[in-house]
Amino acid sequence: MAREPIEVPLLDLRAEQAKLRPELDAAIARVLDSQRFILGPEVEALESELAAVCGARDAVACASGSDALLLCLMALGVGAGDEVALPTYTFFATAGAVHRLGARPVLVDIDPATYDVDRASLERAVQRCRRLRAVIPVHLYGQAADLDAVEAVARGCGVPLVEDAAQAIGAVDLRGRPVGGAGWPACFSFYPTKNLGGYGDGGLVTTSDPAFAAELRMLRDHGMQPRYHHRRVGINSRLDGLQGAVLRVKLPHLERWNETRRANADHYDALFREAGALDSTASLDEGGFPLRIPARRPAPSRHVFHQYVIRVPAGARDALRKHLGDQRIGTEIYYPIPLHLQECFASLGYREGDLPHAERAARETLAIPVHPELSKAQRGHVVASVVEFLRRA
Repeated sequence: MAREPIEVPLLDLRAEQAKLRPELDAAIARVLDSQRFILGPEVEALESELAAVCGARDAVACASGSDALLLCLMALGVGAGDEVALPTYTFFATAGAVHRLGARPVLVDIDPATYDVDRASLERAVQRCRRLRAVIPVHLYGQAADLDAVEAVARGCGVPLVEDAAQAIGAVDLRGRPVGGAGWPACFSFYPTKNLGGYGDGGLVTTSDPAFAAELRMLRDHGMQPRYHHRRVGINSRLDGLQGAVLRVKLPHLERWNETRRANADHYDALFREAGALDSTASLDEGGFPLRIPARRPAPSRHVFHQYVIRVPAGARDALRKHLGDQRIGTEIYYPIPLHLQECFASLGYREGDLPHAERAARETLAIPVHPELSKAQRGHVVASVVEFLRRA
């Protein structure tokens, strides 16, 4: 009789919640008793704790990671007719914040191994800009971007960086700095699926500039300072006290969770290498076993594996995903359509083939489960199912 496949969800929030339930119940009760549901002491304490974790002077909480990006651009004065450069292979919010302010997203290609901004593509793109106001590097999938390379280009243009760190809390860059502690504003998300996730939306900006932090605090509260006095038109983007309390319960566990994600990734790496896989510094065109594991930057950089993303031949990717679904293994495609080919950005004038590394990644990548609750048996089932399919394909 055929054995029932092991179920491997892409993410298991129930197990995490069950372990923390008494602490969570107590934290939520504190907020209910205080009646401080918007901002308040729980959010203020969270801001202080996260600033320390990220090595930043200040942290400003807001309603979502998307709003964190928007608030930073507003604080920088980005507006109609301005330009902001960012990678085309990222979550939509990175470009959406730019567009909402009437500015133009200048989309650039990625490094095919790390999914970071490709410096040569960025340099070409900014040469064509007339009103460049900022550059947004993205710490994608939990690996810190090469900020030195991006900063060199931005400095040459006289514009700041705004880091999109939504997927990388706890990651460390090539200089050994925690993401969010390099001095530039860095934007984080607490969407429930993140390494540090709330029970709803939430976001945060870290910064080492006290004046910038003050501007963010004003802008997140309708541009109001003091109460009912509005110097600027801001937005309503205040973190709920309940979310602050939940995140404070989870924060002390973040380092352990990230270490477990890295251990899971190490195990995947070893098993896939046994099957003949190379890492993504080698193109699939180079042959060998048709799978590439994530490339990691050298120490002291530290990946936190928000996602573990493999690459397989484009013609096999969707069929592999279906096969894994049949085996009760959760997967996701991040991101099937690069931003420059999205219908809503057709007016920007990009065409298929303009940013080829991103387009190829969109066809070849597949995220498999890497969350901290994975068992050794589950990881083995994932690898065996992938390898079995690719050997038959």
